[in-house]
Amino acid sequence: MKNFASKMYESLISVAPIAVIISVLNFSLGGMPALNFVSFLIGVLLLLIGMALYSIGSASSMEPIGEHIGDRAAASNKIWFILLTSFTVGLMVTMAEPDLTVLATQISSIPNMVLITSVGIGVGVFMLVAVLRLMFRLRINYLFIILYSVVFLLAYFVSDAYVPLAFDSGGVTTGPITVPFVLTFGVGISGALGGARSQEDSFGMVGICSVGPVLAVLILGLLYRSEASAEAVAMTDFRNFADVLNAYFHALPEYFKEVGIAISPIVVFFLIFQFASLKLPAKSLTKIIVGIIYTYIGLTLFLTGANVGFMQAGSFIGDATARSSRWLPVLIGIVVGAFLVLAEPAVHTLNKQVEEITGGAIKRRTMLLFLAISMSIAVGLSMVRVVTGISIWYIILPVYVLALGISFFVPKLFTAIAFDSGGVASGPMTSTFLLPFAMGASAAFGGNIMTDAFGIVAFVAMTPLISIQIMGIIYKIRNNIARRDASEKYAELLRREGEIISLEEREI
Repeated sequence: MKNFASKMYESLISVAPIAVIISVLNFSLGGMPALNFVSFLIGVLLLLIGMALYSIGSASSMEPIGEHIGDRAAASNKIWFILLTSFTVGLMVTMAEPDLTVLATQISSIPNMVLITSVGIGVGVFMLVAVLRLMFRLRINYLFIILYSVVFLLAYFVSDAYVPLAFDSGGVTTGPITVPFVLTFGVGISGALGGARSQEDSFGMVGICSVGPVLAVLILGLLYRSEASAEAVAMTDFRNFADVLNAYFHALPEYFKEVGIAISPIVVFFLIFQFASLKLPAKSLTKIIVGIIYTYIGLTLFLTGANVGFMQAGSFIGDATARSSRWLPVLIGIVVGAFLVLAEPAVHTLNKQVEEITGGAIKRRTMLLFLAISMSIAVGLSMVRVVTGISIWYIILPVYVLALGISFFVPKLFTAIAFDSGGVASGPMTSTFLLPFAMGASAAFGGNIMTDAFGIVAFVAMTPLISIQIMGIIYKIRNNIARRDASEKYAELLRREGEIISLEEREI
């Protein structure tokens, strides 16, 4: 109970700022219908409870499951088994990712399962790539240069409507189920393979897996005949408070079923490992099962609150800001982006692991600050696209070239963390609030939603590549200064000891 109270407090600190900002914006812009705002407030409450339960459950279930499976697969020393396990894990956790389902439901021209399956296969294949990198100790920046060269080359031949969607798919696949599982799976693999820097090498797996969906959707764009299209989220016409409650009572079983279907393959896969190989003691197994239940309930509440309460709020604010002032959506996007990152569950999972593995050298608060800055810039740039209609190419290509160029001057740990951070920052709050926000603004301006609004998730996943590596440069400079000061102090100490010895010899 004490742990739940602590997690509720953390959730409140994370969700309250964005809830207050949305409430202020709502009333400043004339206000959505009262019952729709009540629906938003109920969504906030579910978000708070859901995030707290998810945090408790993920730490005691998804994280240890991922690490145990990764460790045991690598310990088998059978390459085919390691690769088969990696592909299966990648496919399962991606098709289990609620963020991907949220994105798929907003694309009206492509069947949900076509998009979800394509993206799942893409992640599965690139899980193999990520594991092979660990096995052969490949330099991560060279690998990213090769992968993104292929991405941009392929994107050149694809319809403009598919390019933002492809990069958005790469962002949404790394959400609250995928991140803790993939991160700890990488820790388990790298730990079993050994090496002086095995734990640091585990970072970068999420970033590599994020490339798979981009390539998968680009290939889909080449093969699939239908042109991608989408519509802005419409406001629900609530007649009374009972309608609001009915909306949640209707959505809750759907997400309960959806999350259950999503988590069950992971649970079955783990149980097969448990009885065939792991043989965890009853106490550890019970703790994991209880954690899965917490994760299940928490994620169901979180997604219900985010989808029912936040999507319409995002669409309303995007539409209202666009109608009141041409450049106001950009300013609002900058402010909202800075605080929305606090409400992303996977961000806190990554920050915690970074702090633990680096022994506190990289603080959670520092990571959160740089991610907040990068997300603020990302949403601002995205809304500039919505306002002006400029091509995504003019922003995304230079930023990736800059990010890959910086990687040669940054400790490789920070490059790996940067690409992982790009994935985790673009979670459920991005797809359920920011994307509808951009779609609402784009519709109000009369723009093309697919080419102007989509891409916001991609920008959220892109800007941390720069900001976290800048943090790495600062860390490197400070570390060099500290070493230089230590060397100077040591030299001064030796000089003084020499003077003392010389004095003592003269006295003798």
